[in-house]
Amino acid sequence: MTDKSYLNNVYDLDGEDAVRDYYDQWAESYDAEVTGNGYATPPRCAEALKAAGLPLDAALLDMGCGTGLSGAAFAEAGFTVIDGCDLSEGMLEVARRRGIYRGLYTPDEMPGTAYDAVAAVGVIGAGAGPPELMDTCLKHLRPGGLFVFSYNDHTLSQPEFPAKLDEVTGGGTARIVSEARGAHLPALELESVVYVLEKTG
Repeated sequence: MTDKSYLNNVYDLDGEDAVRDYYDQWAESYDAEVTGNGYATPPRCAEALKAAGLPLDAALLDMGCGTGLSGAAFAEAGFTVIDGCDLSEGMLEVARRRGIYRGLYTPDEMPGTAYDAVAAVGVIGAGAGPPELMDTCLKHLRPGGLFVFSYNDHTLSQPEFPAKLDEVTGGGTARIVSEARGAHLPALELESVVYVLEKTG
């Protein structure tokens, strides 16, 4: 079993600077730690986008791409045009080595592109991005585009995150295409819900 110290502490992070610094420190050991615990959410998100009918050559933004495990899952599923964005330069450096991203950016470097799809795999939630990051993701999405994201058990237990989803879907900005509960980190007995939204507003 891998050392779970980073995973044990990650859900308590508060604020952008704390998240950036933590993930910079975690970058080189991140893949081994999460895959060692059976990280299942990235391929579930990729398959959910395929099932929703997203063309494989659609322009996809992997928001909070980290080391690129999520991008690798999208590439494995057949998607061919993938950009990534992350706060952590350390994480982006690891992602760059994968050679699967068309472009990699920090939030300040993001172009004004409207993407066909945006993904936030394990990114909006406890110890990671705030609920308002959902608005940012939707701003990068063209009308009619698809947004896939996940809420793990820790995130679902914090009311502000489900409330943000209710606000977005109840206010005419997006509609739910699909949602499915399944494995997240099975070695830690954690699950997540994967959602696909269509931007309508």
